[in-house]
Amino acid sequence: MASQFYLVGDEPSTSQTLAVEPTSKFDDLKKAVGQALHVAVPAGITFHSSDDKDLLTVEDVLAAAGPVGVRIDGQPVQDPQGPAGLPLVGSYYEISPDHLGNHHRLFRKYGHVIKTTNMGKTTYLTDSPDAALAALLESQYFTKKITEDHPLWGVKDNTAIFVGDTETENWRLAHKFLPPAMGPKAVRHYTPLMQDCVRSSFGIFDQLNERGEAWNVYQYMVKLASQTIGKFASGIVSMLSLNKKVTARGEWYGILPWGDSARLREVRKTTYALLNEAIDAAPVSGITDLPIANAALKASCVVDFLLNAVDEKGERFPRSLVLANMIVVTGAGYTTTSALLSWLVYCLVTYPETQDRLLQELVDFGYTPDMEWTPDFAHGLPYLDRFVKETQRLHNASFQPGRTTKTDVVLPGGYRLPANAVIIPALYAIHTNSEVWNDPFRFDPDRWLADDIKGRHRAAYIPFATGARGCIGFNFALMEVKILLSELVYRYKFVREGVEAIEYDPEFQLIRPLNLYVVNQKRTEPKTDRPSSTRNDYTK
Repeated sequence: MASQFYLVGDEPSTSQTLAVEPTSKFDDLKKAVGQALHVAVPAGITFHSSDDKDLLTVEDVLAAAGPVGVRIDGQPVQDPQGPAGLPLVGSYYEISPDHLGNHHRLFRKYGHVIKTTNMGKTTYLTDSPDAALAALLESQYFTKKITEDHPLWGVKDNTAIFVGDTETENWRLAHKFLPPAMGPKAVRHYTPLMQDCVRSSFGIFDQLNERGEAWNVYQYMVKLASQTIGKFASGIVSMLSLNKKVTARGEWYGILPWGDSARLREVRKTTYALLNEAIDAAPVSGITDLPIANAALKASCVVDFLLNAVDEKGERFPRSLVLANMIVVTGAGYTTTSALLSWLVYCLVTYPETQDRLLQELVDFGYTPDMEWTPDFAHGLPYLDRFVKETQRLHNASFQPGRTTKTDVVLPGGYRLPANAVIIPALYAIHTNSEVWNDPFRFDPDRWLADDIKGRHRAAYIPFATGARGCIGFNFALMEVKILLSELVYRYKFVREGVEAIEYDPEFQLIRPLNLYVVNQKRTEPKTDRPSSTRNDYTK
């Protein structure tokens, strides 16, 4: 038997005819209709008669007179709305310079998927976990294709894993080789490096303590997180900063032969040259021809792994792809880590009781200044884990993991996107969506103890995105910040300098605080015989 289906919100004349067997399962009917009407998540489909009665069974659908209306999550299909904008600049002044706050405002005004046109670039954004998950998982409807409207267009490189398109052979190879080098077992291998990194910085922080000098947190966290990267680190920061400036101003700005556009091209060239030198000088560990899984645990560094590991066919990662992938891995790694560390310090000084609880937990779990860190110890500190989670929920460094539609598609909630549209799951807005989180703007690490946290939506908390294109370095990043932060908190108390509002950089690829200054005060030897983690007898 045949029935006709159309999306409520469109004219019934747009209906499509589908063969429906009376013995079909209701969920299978939803999937078939979703496929025909390009509905990204068919589970949200409901069927309705011409007089808008609910059709709850296959029999109801077959018995309906006339075309059957289809709603998505109870909603008619609609085109996303957004500010009308101005000639040439579009929505620029509706968004900049506070894009986090303004996007949050626009979601409240226009709904869970919004449309913005900024300096000629049209992008869609969502604060809906359902819509975000549909985009990030990629499918017949979504992929990571970096078009001119994508926020990474200025640094697109199809030889690199993060800044290249998904549907390429280069990405397939990078996704095969790189994740094992960043997995939990491989990260265990690099734990001593993280420990040595932070302990070698104590001399600097001790001098700042002796002088009573306030210091810019982000600038020092960049130095701390990039100690193992060397002289090309500043070039990567410049690239990300310039790319944000260039792409935010439209395609015409990116081709100018002077100013930021010219500087971006020059910085990129210089940085690649410096990294190439570092790759040639990378240490080797004798892992030649080891399978990927074993090589990841024994390599001296990621370069050593990429140059010498082999897959199941005995083939190596192409040497021609090592440079671009290493600049992405190192650049994305230390810039995100330094921004996250900065926000962790911000939370320390903004919510003072957190320092006491973190310090007490270290003591209660037997930390000593000369101990060797292990992943088990770092991840076994429950309050530290909650503190990091809550910081990433409310102050996440990343905010714009874009995906591109392959065809027109209807998102959860009934929002329809055209083909080749870029949609950005707005992580800050998702993490502070009041329909998802209770009291979302309250910093509360203990919210992660609540029973309802376990049942939250899979995409309600996605600081590293999700899906095949989720951050491959999240294991490394979490381990690093937990070790670095714990070492600093055990040795120093941090105090905010100044009372002015903290500003973030609106022209950078990540969210980083610009004017956060603190003073670190060296602690005396702590007492270790206290029975309760609710007391704090430490002195400065």
